[in-house]
Amino acid sequence: MNPPATTKKLEKPPVDPITLEVIRHGIISICDQIDANMTRTAFSPYIYEYKDYAVGFVSAIGELMAQSTGGMPVFVADSVGAAVKDGLEVYGRENLHKGDVIVCNHAAIQGQHLNNTVMYTPVLAGAKGDELIGFFAVNCHWIDIGGSAIGSVSYSSTDIFMEGLQLRSIKLWSKGEPLEEVYRIIENNTRFPLELLGDIEAQLGGCFLGRDLTQTMADKYGSIVFLGTLATILDQCEAATREKIRAIPDGVYQHEAFLDNDGVRDEKIPIRVKVIIVGDELTVDFSEMSPQVKGCVNSGFYGGGRTCVRVAFKYLIATGEPANEGTFRPVKMILPEGKLISAEATAAMGLYSIPFPTVIDCIIKALEPALPEQVTGAHFGTFSSLSFAGRRQDSGAVFKANDSGHGGWGACATHDGAGPFRTMAHGDTRLIPIELQESMYPFRVEEFRLRQDSGGAGKWRGGLGFDKQYVLLAPCELWANFDRIGCPPWGVQGAKQAKSGQVLIYKNGASEPELLYKTENRPLKAGDRVRMSTGGGGGYGDPRQRPVQLVARDVVRGFVSTDSAREDYGVVIDADGKARRA
Repeated sequence: MNPPATTKKLEKPPVDPITLEVIRHGIISICDQIDANMTRTAFSPYIYEYKDYAVGFVSAIGELMAQSTGGMPVFVADSVGAAVKDGLEVYGRENLHKGDVIVCNHAAIQGQHLNNTVMYTPVLAGAKGDELIGFFAVNCHWIDIGGSAIGSVSYSSTDIFMEGLQLRSIKLWSKGEPLEEVYRIIENNTRFPLELLGDIEAQLGGCFLGRDLTQTMADKYGSIVFLGTLATILDQCEAATREKIRAIPDGVYQHEAFLDNDGVRDEKIPIRVKVIIVGDELTVDFSEMSPQVKGCVNSGFYGGGRTCVRVAFKYLIATGEPANEGTFRPVKMILPEGKLISAEATAAMGLYSIPFPTVIDCIIKALEPALPEQVTGAHFGTFSSLSFAGRRQDSGAVFKANDSGHGGWGACATHDGAGPFRTMAHGDTRLIPIELQESMYPFRVEEFRLRQDSGGAGKWRGGLGFDKQYVLLAPCELWANFDRIGCPPWGVQGAKQAKSGQVLIYKNGASEPELLYKTENRPLKAGDRVRMSTGGGGGYGDPRQRPVQLVARDVVRGFVSTDSAREDYGVVIDADGKARRA
C-alpha cells in the first residue's frame, strides 16, 4: 500500500528574482519558526530536548516544498509528503476542508515505527479563502502509542500489531472542531496520556500557526505567483543537482557491509548497495539488499529505502541545496518489495532506523573511487541508545528514560571527523541535559567524557565517541540498542577503522562487568552501574602522513593515547613531552 504517484506540476508564471528569494527564504523561515515553537510548547523531552520531530510545507499534490533547517532527515526526506498523498487518496481533495487536521502513522504509508506520526492541515488562500495551495505538516515522535513494551519499541515484537495503535489518515479535527472520540482512542492507547496529549497540542499549534503564516504569504503575493515561485525553486534545485551528478564519472559503484543481527535471530544481515551514474541521473540499486527480517529493524519503501537514498545524496552530493522534491528529482531507486528497507506493512518496525546509518555509509563508500576527495570515513553508524524503565518509588507511575548515544563522524580530505553527533539518519537531534535527566529519573551520571582512541587513525583522524556512566538509585529495567560491532566504522583512502560502541553493566558487588550490545527488560537494582561507550568515526588517508604536531596535540588533549600515537601514527612522545617520528 503506497501513496499514489502524481505527475502534475505547478504552473510557473514569470517572477522577478527578488520576489523569488523573498518567498524562498520566507517559506523556510516559517518552518523554522514552527520548529522553535515546538521546543517551547511540547511536554516530553523527546520533543523539547531531543528534537525528535520535523516541520514541512507540502504542495497540494503531496510534494515536499520546504522544510525546517533543523528537522530530522528520516522524517522530512519523504514522510510528510507520503502522509499527505495518502490523505488525498483516502478523502479526496473535495473532502479536505478548512480546519481539518489529519494524522497518519500507518506502517503501509510511513514505513517507520508507529511512534512517528505526521499531522497536517490544509492551507487555503485566495480572495474567497477556498483555494487549496498545500498542507502544513509536523511529524513528531509520539512518546508511547501502546503495544507490548513501554514506549512501543521492543526487540520482542515480530509484527507491527505488537507495536501499538495504527492510524491511517484519520481526521483529528473536522472543519475547525476536535473529534473527541479520536482523542479518547489515543488517550486510552498510551501509557503516558498527559505527555502525549501535551505533545499533540504542541504539534497541533505548529500546524495551525504554520498554516496561517503560509496563507498570509500566499495572499500577499497572490497564489499564482506564490505557487509559481515554489515551482521555479524546485526546478532550480533540480538543475543544480543534475549539474553535480554530471561531474561524477559514469559507472557502477558498489559496497557491502552487514548488521550484527535483528535482535531475534543471531544472524548477520547483509547490506549491499550499487550506485549507478549515467549522465545527470543517479540510481541506487538495492536488488541485493537483505530480505526483511523477523525482528523489528525493518522499514517500508517510503520510510526506509527512499529515506536512506535521499539522506546519503544530500550529505555527499547535494550539500548546498535545500531538501525539497526538486533536489531529489534526478535520484532514482531500484528497490524490490520485501527487502529490509521495503518490508511488508505487517513487518515489525519498532527499531526501523537501526540499518539506516549503515546503508547510508555504504552508499557513500561505494562512491569512493569516483569521489575520493568528497567521501568520508564511516561514522559510528548505530542507534546507540539506552533506555531505563520502571515505576517511580514515590508515586508508582510508569517512567521510561531514553538516552541517545552520540558518536564520532568520519574524517574527510581536509579535516578531522566531527562529533560526537547523532547519526546522519537522525540529524542534529540533541542530547538531553544530564541535569534534566537526574531531576526526572532515578539515576545519577557519574562520568561523561570523550572516549580516548575511539576515532579511526588517519592523515585526518575520525571523530570521537563518548563514555557515559550511570549509577541506579532505584530498581528498573534496561534496554540497549547497539549494532555494527562486527562491522566497525571503516576508514577511507588508507585510513584505519574506528572503535565500535558497547554497554557494560557493573552489578553491585560483582567483580567483572557484563558486556551487552542488544538487550531489553534487563533487571537492574539500586547501586548497579551502566557504562555506555559510543563508537568513533573512520579516518581519512594514511595515518603516517598526519603531522607530528597534530598527533602531539591529540595526545595532550586526551583524544589519542601515547600507545596509539606510536603504533598507529608512528609518533613517539618523549618523557619531556616532545613528539618525534619513530
